[in-house]
Amino acid sequence: MSGTLDRTKLLAARYRAAIDRPYLATALFSITVVESARVPTMGVDRRWRCYVSPAFVARTPVPELAAVWIHEVAHLLRDHHGRATRLPPGTGDDHYRVNVAQDCEINDDLVADRLPLPADRVEPRTYGLRAGLVFEKYLQLLPKEVRSVDCGSGAHGVDRPWEHDDPGGVSDVEAEAIRRDTARQLRSRGDVPGGWRRWADQLLESKVDWRRQLAGAVREAVAWASGAVDYAYQRPSRRSAALRGVILPSLRRPVPRVAIVVDTSGSMGEPELAAALAEVAAVLRVVGVGGNRTTVLACDAAVQVTRSVYSAADVQLAGGGGTDLRVGVAEALRSRPHVVIVLTDGFTPWPDAPLERTRLIAGLIGAQAPEPPGWITAVRVDPTLQ
Repeated sequence: MSGTLDRTKLLAARYRAAIDRPYLATALFSITVVESARVPTMGVDRRWRCYVSPAFVARTPVPELAAVWIHEVAHLLRDHHGRATRLPPGTGDDHYRVNVAQDCEINDDLVADRLPLPADRVEPRTYGLRAGLVFEKYLQLLPKEVRSVDCGSGAHGVDRPWEHDDPGGVSDVEAEAIRRDTARQLRSRGDVPGGWRRWADQLLESKVDWRRQLAGAVREAVAWASGAVDYAYQRPSRRSAALRGVILPSLRRPVPRVAIVVDTSGSMGEPELAAALAEVAAVLRVVGVGGNRTTVLACDAAVQVTRSVYSAADVQLAGGGGTDLRVGVAEALRSRPHVVIVLTDGFTPWPDAPLERTRLIAGLIGAQAPEPPGWITAVRVDPTLQ
C-alpha cells in the first residue's frame, strides 16, 4: 500500500521525539520532510532532507515513528556520511555493510534509552557484538554478509535513486553549528544516555595543535637521552697528559636515535598515515633529530619493512593485515633507540610494562582512537588540523 503521506502523524511523531528528548529538538526541526514512495522506510541525505515512505508511516505507530526520527537524526548529528568518506580504501565499498555498522553504533544507545525501535532493527547483539563501539570498529567485526534498511546518503555517503540533487537543505556550516549546539545542550543535562554524552564530549573537546604537543613530547624524550652523558675512551681526556702512562676517558653525549613504528594494518588509511608521517618527520627535524638517525618500521601483525630514512619520502609502507604493534616495538628496540614513536589508530595491544631505557610516544590517529596505558605519552594526531 502506498497512498498519500499522513503528514499529521509523521509530524506528531517528530514533535513527540522533540518533547521526550528536548536536546535533539533543534536538529529534529532542521530536517526537511520529502515524501517518496521509492524509499523503503525513512532515509536522510547529506543536506538534512528526510525521505519518507507513506506506506511506512501508515503501518508504524507514533511511538515507533518517534524513535525512527531520533535514529535518522543521529546519523546526521554523528556525521556518519562524513566519517564514511574517510574510511580506509576498500573497507567502505559495501554501503549496506557500512549502514549496518552505523545502525549498531546508534541503536545500542537508543535501546539503552528504552526507545521503541521497530522489531526488525539491527543492534550489536544481533551479531553477538558488545555495545558502545563506533561504527568504524563494528565494520571490522561484522560478518561478511549483512544487510539492513537503507538510511540514505546522510548515513553511508552513497547517493540513492530517491534523493534530490539540488543544493538546498542544510549546508555543511549550518550542520556543524547544529551539532555543536546539540552537544552543548546534551552536556548541560544529567539524564542523557552515555553514548550521547560521549559523542558530545568528543565533539566539544578543544582542538590543540598536536604538532606542538608532539614536538614537546619528543623534545623532552630527546633531552632525556642527550643528558645521559657517560665516560668513553673514544677520545682520551686532555688531563691524560698530566698523568704519564695513564689514559683517562672523556665525557661523551650520545646522539639521540628515534624509531617510528607505523601501523599499516587494514584499518589504517595510507593517505592519513603518509600525512602524519611527514608531519612527524618535520617535528623531528625541528627538535634536532636528522640524518639517518631515524628508523621507520611498517608493521601490522608483523614487521613488513624496516628502513633508516633521511626524509618522509624514503619511507616504504606495506601491510594490510591484523594489528599487533608490540611486534613492531620489540623489533624497534633491537636498534636501541632513545625514543620510539608509534603512529596508529590505537586498536592494538601494547607492551605490558614500561620500557627500561626508551621513551614510548603514541601518535593516535583519529578521534575514536582508544587511550594507551598510562605510562605511554599519548598525542592525538589530526593531519587535517591546520
